Amino acid sequence: MDFDILICDDFKNICTNEKIAVIENKKVISFLNDFEDGKWRTSKFNNFIWDNIADTALNYQERQALFDKSHQKLVAAAKSLRFANESDEIGRGSEVAEIMLYAIMNNYYKALPVVPKIYYKQNSQDNAKGADSVHIVVDGEEYSLWFGEAKFFNSLNDSNFYQITNSLYNALQTDKLKKENSLILGVSDLQYLGLSENVVEKIRKDLSPRSSIDAIKPLINVPIMVLHECEITNNTTIYSKEYCDSIKEMYSDKINSYFYKQYNKLKDLHLYSNIKFHLILFPVPNKEQIVNKFLKAVEFYKDGAID
Repeated sequence: MDFDILICDDFKNICTNEKIAVIENKKVISFLNDFEDGKWRTSKFNNFIWDNIADTALNYQERQALFDKSHQKLVAAAKSLRFANESDEIGRGSEVAEIMLYAIMNNYYKALPVVPKIYYKQNSQDNAKGADSVHIVVDGEEYSLWFGEAKFFNSLNDSNFYQITNSLYNALQTDKLKKENSLILGVSDLQYLGLSENVVEKIRKDLSPRSSIDAIKPLINVPIMVLHECEITNNTTIYSKEYCDSIKEMYSDKINSYFYKQYNKLKDLHLYSNIKFHLILFPVPNKEQIVNKFLKAVEFYKDGAID
C-alpha cells in the first residue's frame, strides 16, 4: 500500500459501548496520506486513484485488450464512469470512494475483482443496485466473498452513519445477495482469475440459486470504505505523532458510534453475527477539491478519446 496504516485492530479491542452485544467479526483499519512542503499530498492520492481505476471501470477482457496501453486504458476507464447527479450532495464523489475501495481490496487484501461494478452500472438498466464492489479472496483451496460499501462524506456524523447502515441493511437482504451471486456466476470474469478448478466448482455450487444463503453467511465479508473530510487533516501541515494521535482520538468515538448504529439496524438480520465487517477509514482535507480535481481529470481523458 502507498499509505500508512494508523489503526488495524479488532473492534472488540476498541469497543467502549456495552450496549453493542455483537462485537466479534468486526475489524477496523485506517489509512493516512502524508504531507510535503506543508501540504497534504494530493498528487499522491490522485495517482493512487488513477493507477487503479481500470480494475474498477473495465471488465477483464477490456483490460487485456488495452494491456501495456496506459493512456488508452485511462481513456476507456474515464468513458465508463457514471456520476451522481450534481444536485446529489450525498452521492457526489461516490465514484472516488468506489475506486479507492477497489484499490485497497486489490493492494491490501489481495482480493480478486469478480464484478467491476462501475462497468456494470454503466451497462445496466437498473444501475446495479446492491454492493459497490464484489471481490473474492482466495486462501489455498478456500475462498471468501467480499461485498463492499463505499462512501465519501463531508464529515463523520450520525446522519452519515445511518446512511451506511441503511445501505448495508438493504444490500444484505437475501434477494440482494442472491442477485450478487447471480452476477458473479453470470459474468465471464470468474474464469480469468486463475483459480483452481476445485475453487471455481465450490464457488459455483455455493452461489447457485438452489443453495441457501444461510450456508454462505460465514463466507461474507463487508468492507465499508469511508473517505471523509477531516478538519484535523485540513489544519495539519506536517505528518507527526501528534497528528496521528489526534486522528486516533477522534476515531475512537466515531468507530464506537458507527458500530452501535450498525448493531441496532442489523441485529435482527438472520445470522448477522456470522458476517464479517471491515470498517475502512481514510481522512482527507477537503472533499470538494478532491472531487473537482477528479472530475477535471475524467474530462481530460474523455477528451483524449478517439471515436
